[in-house]
Amino acid sequence: MTPPALHKARVPLREFDLIRSLRRLCAGRDASLKRGIGDDTAVTAGPPGLDLLLTTDLLAERIHFDRRTADLSDIGFRSAAANLSDIAAMGGDPKYLLIALALPNGATARHVGELYRGIMAACRPHRVLVIGGDTSASAGGWFVGVTAVGTVERGRALLRSGAKVGDAIYVTGTLGDSLAGLALANERPGRRSRTAILSTRQRQFLLKRHLRPDARVTVGRWLVRERLATAAIDLSDGLSGDIRHLCEESKVGAEIDRASLPLSQAGLAYAKSTGSDPATMAATGGEDYELLFTTPIRLCGKLERAARRKGFRLTKIGTIKPARFGIQARWADGLKPLPVTSYRHFQSPRGES
Repeated sequence: MTPPALHKARVPLREFDLIRSLRRLCAGRDASLKRGIGDDTAVTAGPPGLDLLLTTDLLAERIHFDRRTADLSDIGFRSAAANLSDIAAMGGDPKYLLIALALPNGATARHVGELYRGIMAACRPHRVLVIGGDTSASAGGWFVGVTAVGTVERGRALLRSGAKVGDAIYVTGTLGDSLAGLALANERPGRRSRTAILSTRQRQFLLKRHLRPDARVTVGRWLVRERLATAAIDLSDGLSGDIRHLCEESKVGAEIDRASLPLSQAGLAYAKSTGSDPATMAATGGEDYELLFTTPIRLCGKLERAARRKGFRLTKIGTIKPARFGIQARWADGLKPLPVTSYRHFQSPRGES
């Protein structure tokens, strides 16, 4: 049976249309299944007092990474971090990874070892174990599939569907750094660039934010433990796209304050050097792997005080609105719809036509 919306030839694939279609196709009931397709992870009943979190990601060479600008250790790190970030978005504690590789002709044991060293570097701070996987040959390019398993207190997972009208919208860390790091990684060696004014430290910071992002596991666990959030999502595709996924699941709208979007000093320096609009960079850049979450307005003071004590950088960037409001951004001259300009799967890679 052909999934709905996929029966017409030449219709371009859109990731979330595909997910909605497969969600209908795979609909089913199971007493232990609490959340299936449509969130950062699936949620099932686990050991006493816990729910299991399960998620998987597939990264393809020349789509998600380019070996000309990233070594295999960095690719391994990012592959693991993407899955750990999904667990973090649910407020969970990551436990295990399984790794599936498709290797192109010419790949060696040394190459695989380098990839795994990056994976383990991402896992060690969170005491995550790699417990298995599979390998196959690839007709072209590297493919890295990672499945993560985690746990969360029973009934406490932070779903995308929990946001309520009036909730405040927060993000962790800074936004747009990975986009800037990707652009720096893609600069042609020896070619004079406007970014030459960046300091070595700024350049290294942005490259690290792209190649070795931090999964915000500690923050996610803290939000669940202190009951400070109603919904969450990790920012993998970019704020302008990911806020839509949360709003769609929660059946709400959102107002985003462009002036409040947090940028790092290095990100601001990059924007200045290239003539980019910093807020647009923050709204559209993907793969920052920060957390976006919602909090009841009555808890904002408690949240911010506790975050300062913990040393967590949190920024209030907007408010949840009724669904009819849509998703709008506040500019200096008023409200305008927030355009969808973040990363979309099944389209040409960035920079290609």
